[in-house]
Parts: sequence; C-alpha cells; structure tokens
Amino acid sequence: MDFPGGLRADGLPAALSDPARLAAVEASALLDTGPEEVFEDLAALAARITGTGRAFVTLVDADRSFWKACVGVEADAVADRQNPVEQSFCYFLVGLEGQPFIVDDAAADPRTADHPSVGPMDIGAWAGYPLLDPDGRVLGSFCVIDDAPRAWSPADLTTLATLARSVAAEIHLRQSLTAARAAHQRSADLARSLQAGLLPPRLRTVPGAEAAASYLPASHRHRTDIEVGGDFYDLFHTRGPQYAAVLGDVCGKGVEAAQVSSMARYTVRADAGGADSPAELLGRLNTALLAQHAPRFLTAVYAAFHSTPDGLTGTLALAGHPPPLVRRADGHVERLGAPGTLLGIMDTVDLTDVPFHLAPGDVLLLYTDGAIEARPRPGTAPEDAGALFGERDLAAALAAGHGMDAAATIEHLTGVLDAHHGGWNSDDTALLALRATPPA
Repeated sequence: MDFPGGLRADGLPAALSDPARLAAVEASALLDTGPEEVFEDLAALAARITGTGRAFVTLVDADRSFWKACVGVEADAVADRQNPVEQSFCYFLVGLEGQPFIVDDAAADPRTADHPSVGPMDIGAWAGYPLLDPDGRVLGSFCVIDDAPRAWSPADLTTLATLARSVAAEIHLRQSLTAARAAHQRSADLARSLQAGLLPPRLRTVPGAEAAASYLPASHRHRTDIEVGGDFYDLFHTRGPQYAAVLGDVCGKGVEAAQVSSMARYTVRADAGGADSPAELLGRLNTALLAQHAPRFLTAVYAAFHSTPDGLTGTLALAGHPPPLVRRADGHVERLGAPGTLLGIMDTVDLTDVPFHLAPGDVLLLYTDGAIEARPRPGTAPEDAGALFGERDLAAALAAGHGMDAAATIEHLTGVLDAHHGGWNSDDTALLALRATPPA
C-alpha cells in the first residue's frame, strides 16, 4: 500500500518516525499510563453503538501501538496494553496522514489480507479514525474491531468520527491545561521574584536599634491568582549619623503597582541624603510620581532618625498613611504623626514633620492598612463575620507584646492577625518595628 510520505526501510509508513509527530505523541503524556474512565467510556460507547466486541483508543509511536483504552480485551497491566506497531492496523492511519481507515473484510481486502494480525487477532472488520492534534499530526487511532466481516454503515462511521474528535479534544484540553499550569507557575515564580525585589533581603543594622519586618500577601484571592502587591518598606543609612525607615502602600495590585513601588523606593533612597526633613523627602517623591506619570497613587510614612545616648531621636511625616504606633518600655501605646496628603495625585501636598524620641526599650511600629482592616474568613460565626481588626485592636496587640524585642514583636503581631482572619488575609500587610536598644 502506498502512503503519501513514503515508507521506512521496514516497509512501514515513514510518517511513523516523523520527529514532530513523535514529539506530539510524547507531549500527550498518555504513553505508558493506566486506564482512565473518560477514555474507557468513549471506547465502550463506540463498541456498544456499532455492536462490535472490541474498541480501542491508541497512541502510536515509532515502534508500538499503546492502548490507552481497550474494550473487549483483558489487559489490566500497562505492559499488556500494547502491541508492536507492525502488528497493529493503526499504522495505516498514521501513514494516511489524517484520513480514516475502513475495512469491511480484513482477510479479503488487498490492503490487509497479508497483515500479520488478521488471523491471530481475529480481525473480521476494522474501522478507525485518527486522533489528531491541533496541528493535524496523527497521535493514534480510535477504532473498533468486529470478529466477522461486515459492511460499516454511514451511521457507524459518523459515530466513530464524532467520538474520535471527542477523544482528541480531551487530549488537547489536557495538554492545554498542562501548558497553562506551567505558564502560570512561571508567572507565579516571576511574581514572587518581583515581589521579593521590592523588599530588602534583610534590614540594615542600625547602631543603638533593633529592627524587624514582615510582609504578608493577601490570601483572600484564589490560590491561582498572580498579583504583586504594592506594599514596600526599607531601612537604610542616609548621611552622617542619620538613618531612615520608610513604609508605603501603592494603590492596587499587579505590575503597575510593582512599578510604582520600585520607583518610590528608589526615589526615596536617592533623595534621602539631600532632603532636610521627612516632609520634604515625601514632597520630592510626590513630584517624581507626577513627573513620571505614575499610574497609581500611594500612601507612605517616612522617619529620619539617629542614635543618641538615651535612645533614638528623629522626625516623622505621613502622606495619607495610617499613623504609626509607639509602645513605650512600660507597655503604654500611643499614636504618632499628623495626617498628610497622599502622593501621586495633586501638585501641592500638605505634609507635617513630627518629632519623636524612643527611649531604650521603646518600639516604633510602622504598618500598612492591611493590619487594621483584617476580617475573619467568610463563613465564620455570624457574630464574627464583620469583626474588623482596627487600630485599637492593633494597639492592644502591640501592648500585649510588652517587653518583646523587635523580632518577637513582629512575630507576635503576625500571629494575632492570623488568628483573627484565620488565614484569609484581606489585603497585603507590611509591618516594620524599630526598637531602641535597652541597656545590656
């Protein structure tokens, strides 16, 4: 029998060994896998409708026909669900490059009369349709076998063609889902890398101070969502004995939020040495955001400070940001800062410098609004469903950590927040604690 693509040295269709086709067969991820209900059901349906005793879903590589589904054949082990390609009619479908192969009387048909499987496999009649990938490559066959010769009716052939397309669609869907999962994983890895790049790998060591921070991404979104948050923080040296802590929250999520976060963090670091106060520095950031036509606005808190013999002394300004909290060494908690204009919208902003001092053992807590907008997981008891974890709750949790160092304070607060929202963090949450080192 002549085939469009010619023959191999063994007389079988050359298309069997086509590298692109073999790669497509391998990509189906079905070779050497066990039976699955969807394929067995479609094969059983074909056998029942056509009245044949046997039906197969096969994948054909260069050397064998693997039966992903087989009805009417006792073959439970994967190793038994295959035969050499030369002993299968399936190679006809590969050689015909997408055309069906229909035989009414296998022993009498000149195309199959001398085929080695006709007698041993009791093939009276055979009808098969190719399983095609989206590019038209033949992956295998969907076929039925009757023990006796028969004339296949148009209804039989229409049914087989339809079921073969269903099998091919199932294979293609699985490949698409696998590819989508792989692409999603790559995107998720990229998002995590991008998010990590917005935060310092570790906080700067500051003389006379301890520092700790955490970033908790929102967890209320579906686990397959990929979104980079807009929260950021940093702790760095500015000039002379001066250091700075900044924490910000860009509106929204995604790549645009990440771009604005990155630009804000870079601008703050670049301008910190030349600004005379936190309010001036945040004003410069506002100018930069407007000049760059930043697609998102942000809120921020910026503190400039230095170490003194009796603790840390500095100045702080807020730009539309929640006021920081200070936990004194005796456990008392107070708010710090004056309200200010958020950044990236208006040319003129109203920002106020507020001085502060941390005595040894005092803690300054900077946070984003995710820490004061936490709600319980949906489906909790009705009386708790709307319980907002507000600023009073955060202050109480901070006070309850009286005596803790910076790292323990952050760990304590994240634990309290997690207990409140039950792992359903409604918004990204950044926390940064700065503690004046107490005497040894």
